[in-house]
Amino acid sequence: MKQLLYIILYIALAASASAQEVIDTAQFVAIYDYECRTQNDEDAPVTDRMQVVVQVGRTVTKSMPRSAYMKTNGSAEEEDVIIAEHQEAVMHMPTVWTGYPLGKTTVRDWIFPHEFEGSEPTPDIAWTLTDDTLTVSGYLCQQATATYRGVEWRVWYTEEIPSSAGPWRLRGLPGMIVQAENEAHTFCLTELRQEATTITAPEKNPDVQRMAYAKLLKHRNDVYGNRQYAKNPFFHVPDLNGGNLSLGGSIRNMTVFELGGQQLAFADGHPLLTKAHVYQPLELE
Repeated sequence: MKQLLYIILYIALAASASAQEVIDTAQFVAIYDYECRTQNDEDAPVTDRMQVVVQVGRTVTKSMPRSAYMKTNGSAEEEDVIIAEHQEAVMHMPTVWTGYPLGKTTVRDWIFPHEFEGSEPTPDIAWTLTDDTLTVSGYLCQQATATYRGVEWRVWYTEEIPSSAGPWRLRGLPGMIVQAENEAHTFCLTELRQEATTITAPEKNPDVQRMAYAKLLKHRNDVYGNRQYAKNPFFHVPDLNGGNLSLGGSIRNMTVFELGGQQLAFADGHPLLTKAHVYQPLELE
């Protein structure tokens, strides 16, 4: 039964990926280790870890959780994808298309029980370049600093990689961002692949709630930033506050199964958390 479930999930993921529109071809693929330093629901310090994959094309850069890249490119076993998705769920990393549509940035984010899409003109980041240098991941880098959407960043970029791209929404320097950090977050480039992979557009899903990005950002921070969230990630969904997981809102199906000795839950193909960690926002405004 368990194997059948994996097959069903994997076929659904593959069908979804194959139906997506190709909008660019990556010139190379950058893989970053991402760490978030936070607290669990009992206020004990924890460090969450995942990987972020960035496809750098001629006109579009797509930054996404590693599981999303594996699904898009069919580059992993289905069990690895499922495990990665659950490990990533606690960190709330969206998928970001910079340069799609032209001149804009589009963000897809799953905030239970809905999937959202926000779009806005691609914002400039007012970097301050310094003379400090450092070798990071084998690249000679220069330092730059900025306050972006209320969060301070110190980054190291290298002109050895001729691209202004970086992880997540960080970009706009005269070289690839190799490391980015602040008090809560760290991105560090670990691998650069010369892979001409296709860059796909957001899936054409009629159930996605589309809105201005400012509205999506406010909703994300209102939900994840609420003091109740770490102990009860469903506090904002009245249908699910009876203490037991059940179908609610727009959720059409829910699956719970065991994998690797742990119980995992999916709602409409998205992982669910029964407990979470204190939210450390990448953007405040």
